[in-house]
Amino acid sequence: MRRLNFVLLAGLLVSWLPWSVANADVQDVRVWQSPDKTRLVFDLSRPHEHKIFTLSNPDRVVIDLANASMKASLDGLSERSTTIRRLRTGTRNKTDLRIVIDVAEAVDASSFPLAPNDVYNNNRLVVDLEPENQTRVIAPVKKDDSYNDNKRDIIIAIDAGHGGEDPGAIGYGRTKEKYVVLAIAKELERLLKAEYGFTPFMVRTGDYYIGLRERTAKARKANADFFVSIHADAFKIASASGSSVFMLSERGATSEAARWLADKENESDLVGGVSLEDKEDHLAMTLLDLSMTHKRNASVQLGNSILGQMSRVSKLHKKQVEEAAFVVLKAPDIPALLVETGFISNPQEARKLADRSYQKKMARAIFDGVTGYFRIHPPRGTLLAADKGKAPVFNTYVIRRGDTLSEIAVRNGVAIADLRRVNDLKNDRLKIGQTIKIPNS
Repeated sequence: MRRLNFVLLAGLLVSWLPWSVANADVQDVRVWQSPDKTRLVFDLSRPHEHKIFTLSNPDRVVIDLANASMKASLDGLSERSTTIRRLRTGTRNKTDLRIVIDVAEAVDASSFPLAPNDVYNNNRLVVDLEPENQTRVIAPVKKDDSYNDNKRDIIIAIDAGHGGEDPGAIGYGRTKEKYVVLAIAKELERLLKAEYGFTPFMVRTGDYYIGLRERTAKARKANADFFVSIHADAFKIASASGSSVFMLSERGATSEAARWLADKENESDLVGGVSLEDKEDHLAMTLLDLSMTHKRNASVQLGNSILGQMSRVSKLHKKQVEEAAFVVLKAPDIPALLVETGFISNPQEARKLADRSYQKKMARAIFDGVTGYFRIHPPRGTLLAADKGKAPVFNTYVIRRGDTLSEIAVRNGVAIADLRRVNDLKNDRLKIGQTIKIPNS
């Protein structure tokens, strides 16, 4: 069975000049593997038309470029993908380039062009390969034999911005945003995994790109209670500095509610636990407005909690939660924030953001802000909601001059080892003003 998909690089066709007769050399090829798909990026010497189609028995994807040649090495590229078995090339009609991708299973192949930008000087052809019969696995809710029946963890969706072909901002010392924010996200994941009543869900687990709306869609499918997207800011003036927290603007919320109401694909989806499928338009809009209002209110409080913790680690660019119409924040029923961990374009902050110790401090600040909010405002049906009104799992204590970990342990009747564990302490050094958790004995 043959499926044809003729693709014109329309955005790059700027005149009727016969540029397609000139060579469009493939100068480089990159492969990015994600859990859901494989992305190949071909650097071209000039914009060019191409044809892409799939063949079966055996499964393969074919890309044809007229009057083109392969200048890049394909060695080792198949080792970077779970889908690609082999890449090979051949010549058709003496002048045309044919690229054949042997795949492990039947795939849906799609492609689109990208124009040069600040990072890549070449025109690019992007090819995505998605398994036809793909089973999507969502992170399970963490359980334990000691947990109460019918109670669940609070699920925190952690989104490391950019990834793969999109490096994000490139700052001082060629520090790439995508690597910095993934390191912070993974540390935040580690902290949440060890915390009673919480389960993290990583939207991006490696160096690959995910579409902006797909990020929030993944969080919704994971039944997340909160979505946090982690970034590092950049500005043309190197002196710009400080951390920031953004929530969805009121204008952005209004436009998103209208989009959801107009999008028939969303009708049967749940918004705040309610289906819109059988609702009149005015009732559906009312439900959306209520959901978005609740989300914005929770986002403000969560943002303030995170800002309060981040102020202990870094300078704040703005001391209040800012508003913007970021697409990644447009889930209609999940509190969502975008955290800018600092300006990667600032030499001093770029050095800090690339430092492992500082990344851990920033992750800890986000962690403390998130968990601090949810201990006070736990969602209904969660373990923390069931525990509210009982003795808290932890008390907190602010370190004063002269305090030692051993004295605090004796005073509260807990083991020093337990204090180190719950506070993620590598040694017994304490700082004045530091807040530590003390387990109930």
